[in-house]
Amino acid sequence: MAACAFTTRLLPSVRRRVSSSRASALRVFSCVAARSQLHREDGAAALTGKVDRFGGVTVNLGRIGLPTDISESSFSRLLQGSLLQWRAEGKAAVWLHVPISLSRCASAAAAHGFTFHHAKDDHAVLTLWLGEGESRLPAFATHQVGVAGAVVDESSGKVLVVQDRNKTKNAWKFPGGLSDLGENIGVTAVREVFEETGVRSEFRSLLSIRQQHNHPGAFGMSDMYIICRLRPLTYDINFCVQECLRCEWLDLAELAETADTTPITARVAKLLLHGLERGFHAIDLSMEEIPAVYSGMFYQLYHRPLPQITKS
Repeated sequence: MAACAFTTRLLPSVRRRVSSSRASALRVFSCVAARSQLHREDGAAALTGKVDRFGGVTVNLGRIGLPTDISESSFSRLLQGSLLQWRAEGKAAVWLHVPISLSRCASAAAAHGFTFHHAKDDHAVLTLWLGEGESRLPAFATHQVGVAGAVVDESSGKVLVVQDRNKTKNAWKFPGGLSDLGENIGVTAVREVFEETGVRSEFRSLLSIRQQHNHPGAFGMSDMYIICRLRPLTYDINFCVQECLRCEWLDLAELAETADTTPITARVAKLLLHGLERGFHAIDLSMEEIPAVYSGMFYQLYHRPLPQITKS
């Protein structure tokens, strides 16, 4: 009984030592697993990434299992080893995606020669050219696309026009705005016309494209302004008072000659008058959707209609 009692008194101590040993073992295992995971992710002290067909490497720091609390100096050493490996492999460039939560890594990358390519939402993309000579990496998107809709009532020869509330000059123009990402220009034209005027319409053709560089409304970048021809489906005006000062159905002949308009609006008004007189086939760039060869998706091609050839 004494031996049993002694053993019983020892058991809590033994259990504590066993529990402590297990906890230590778990901590050691976790550290080894983390190092093993880092090794698997990084190879021989190198970051992993996807190699593109041009020989560049894209590394997304938010997807490769980096510790969320990695220090700037630790990342710098990891990046240095990666660059040595990529240069030895003859890689052409590195694209480094840095989530905002790891923005300190951007500072470390800058010390190795990386520069900002672009930033979007919650991440920035940095690049480093590893090839010979000057960098041949493409610049980020440098244009914004504005789309306007010329809604023509063919029965009356009138077109829908607005005067912007935020402009210094109250000039007549076609309703329109910036195209959203991934939005076709015809969809933009129809959407913007309805949002500004309350008039519903449908896309018919592309009429003109204006290109302007160093545009003040495009952060000093370039601007593409596209005007589409639309056919009205409704006629009642209910314009947006936050954006528009006035909105009317105006005779095309008057719009083409008035001084209260912009040069491009007057020019397109004359183009539309020509279309009314000769037929819109003489001015329209119609749209055809064609499957893309490489991506498996579709694109929109705008061109003058081809003549119909009848087979004998």
